Amino acid sequence: ATTVAGTMIVAARAGIAVFATGGIGGVHRGQPFDVSADLLELGRTPVAVVCSGAKSILDLPLTLEVLETQGVPVIGYNTTMLPAFYTRSSGLPLEVCVETPHAAAQIIRAALALGLGHGVLITVPVPEADAMDEAAAEAAILQATAEAAAQGIHGKAVTPFLLSRVAELTGGDSRRANTALLVNNALVAAQIAAHVV
Repeated sequence: ATTVAGTMIVAARAGIAVFATGGIGGVHRGQPFDVSADLLELGRTPVAVVCSGAKSILDLPLTLEVLETQGVPVIGYNTTMLPAFYTRSSGLPLEVCVETPHAAAQIIRAALALGLGHGVLITVPVPEADAMDEAAAEAAILQATAEAAAQGIHGKAVTPFLLSRVAELTGGDSRRANTALLVNNALVAAQIAAHVV
């Protein structure tokens, strides 16, 4: 599997304007200098990424700040709040929101036409029926993060450990939410892409 950053590079070279993923990388909790290459690539590669926000194991406010610093527009698709991957809302308001694939495509086309050289992030909440309870998701994330620190897990091993441990702690609810949001994001991305070309 490739990272979002790697997929953006390949998509840009292949002339693909829009692709879907579950969630992007971001800034790690308690590690403000551990910034995913996904954020940097969004700042320099003109491709639209449809996702359910950054993975909720990350520091979402700092991730949003880095995206802003990079000049990356973060668009809410049928939401006014940044989605939090497993849950529908992070509580972080978004300045730009759209309700249709056509409206999202207009923003993407404008960004491409202006030649600004950065990506566009279209954020789509996990379907309501599959969303996790916010308190349960956060409790599992906090426990998994504490366990990772206690076990000395760091660097690239942190994210896979946290995602796996959160799945265990939630009895598989996080995996079910992840699968549902992936399918939904792919559908939304396809609808948007049809209006971009």
